[in-house]
Amino acid sequence: MSRIAACRCGRLRATVTGEPVRVSVCHCHACQQRTGSAFSWQARWPERQVAVEGEAQTWQREGDEGGTCTYRFCPNCGSTVFYTNQGTEGLIAIPLGAMAGQDQPAPRFSVYEERLQPWLAVLGEDVEHME
Repeated sequence: MSRIAACRCGRLRATVTGEPVRVSVCHCHACQQRTGSAFSWQARWPERQVAVEGEAQTWQREGDEGGTCTYRFCPNCGSTVFYTNQGTEGLIAIPLGAMAGQDQPAPRFSVYEERLQPWLAVLGEDVEHME
């Protein structure tokens, strides 16, 4: 199985094969800012299962745990298509909203829940929850 993540203008794409090794939602403030939403929804694939087409700009920030997050986004429309995190070398994270309209697996992890918006219902019991 393959899926395609793309920016809004279509100039930057990442094609993934196989199933992700982790699917999560994150409630940290940085993810809320990046998505413009109450949380982010992403999956990680081994880098050997990801093929990138197009030009990407990068932006880095220090994560809450002290590691570096490196975001790759389209220089034309600004959409983040994939990113990497220090400490999870060899894995590429893809915001699943970039795969709009395609069947996506449900998250199994919900992280930074101490920053969860109070009106947001938390995922079910089969999801690992972390403050």
